[in-house]
Amino acid sequence: MTTIRHLSRTDAIEAGALDWTAAVEDVHATIRLLRDGRAGMVAESVMPLGMDPRNKAYGLPAFVGGDYDAAGLKWTVHRAEPIGDLPSISSTTIINRLADGAPVGSVESALLTRMRTAAVSAAAIRALKAGGIRSVALLGAGQHAQSHLDMLLALFPEIEAIHLWNRTRAHLDTLIEQAAATAAATRLVPHANLADAIANVDVVICCTSAPQPFIDASVVRPGRLIMQIGFHEVMFETIAATDIVTVDLWGDFANKSAKSLFQMYRAGQFSAERVAADLPAILLDGWKPQADASLYFSSFGLNVFDIAFAARILRSAAAMYIGTLLPSI
Repeated sequence: MTTIRHLSRTDAIEAGALDWTAAVEDVHATIRLLRDGRAGMVAESVMPLGMDPRNKAYGLPAFVGGDYDAAGLKWTVHRAEPIGDLPSISSTTIINRLADGAPVGSVESALLTRMRTAAVSAAAIRALKAGGIRSVALLGAGQHAQSHLDMLLALFPEIEAIHLWNRTRAHLDTLIEQAAATAAATRLVPHANLADAIANVDVVICCTSAPQPFIDASVVRPGRLIMQIGFHEVMFETIAATDIVTVDLWGDFANKSAKSLFQMYRAGQFSAERVAADLPAILLDGWKPQADASLYFSSFGLNVFDIAFAARILRSAAAMYIGTLLPSI
């Protein structure tokens, strides 16, 4: 009997899904494969689920060669807010072997998505702020903010303070409580006022689900890196005010994505030629910004990373006999 392996979130964690070092290595390896033509992806297929643009279902296919040997699809249903006991995001990644198409398995992948998003941020911070960082402002208190806080504490122990802000203070207190045990020497500083949170930091990481932009041009400072992870937080004027605009990748999704930068592009207020560097240039070609330049990094979220992450976790789970085996034929 041919079987496939399904991994719950608990299974994925047991198989190494929370390994930040491995996650960042996946980002670098996948970018190399993408550059070499041994990885690829097509635009997502999106199905609206109501009037709120944050309510949607989408499928994201990609393939990753090399040791990953995977072709797969991430299927996600996204709601603006959790309903009852259900999370706001429900996601599963399905993997087949690239070499012969054989089914491999599936992974509950909302966690993997947050891990790869934060791992991309880590890789970008290391490259764009090569001189190191001492302070960060983290905006938001949802799951992406949680994973970014975990990442910062795990991979950047030199950070002296992480300044935290969220519209709802109770959510921020929960975020701090969950991270306090691993904060070590890094101070976690909550703020009621956004301006206070971003006053004196090297990096501003935007992880909110705001449907309307609120990060204005006052956040732009010489030498500061602004990273947009969330939905549509950053005003067009803010992007226009930065010296250097960078992205994880520019592709056909610029014509569909609700990310601030791509909305600005479709509004005719941003030219693709203004993108100074993408992730391949930043990670593979050694592209570096001037130290005193203001920077903006737009993280679209590349589905090719989801497939690489899921393939690695499924391979690890098979070696460790983790997960549930299901008949496939």
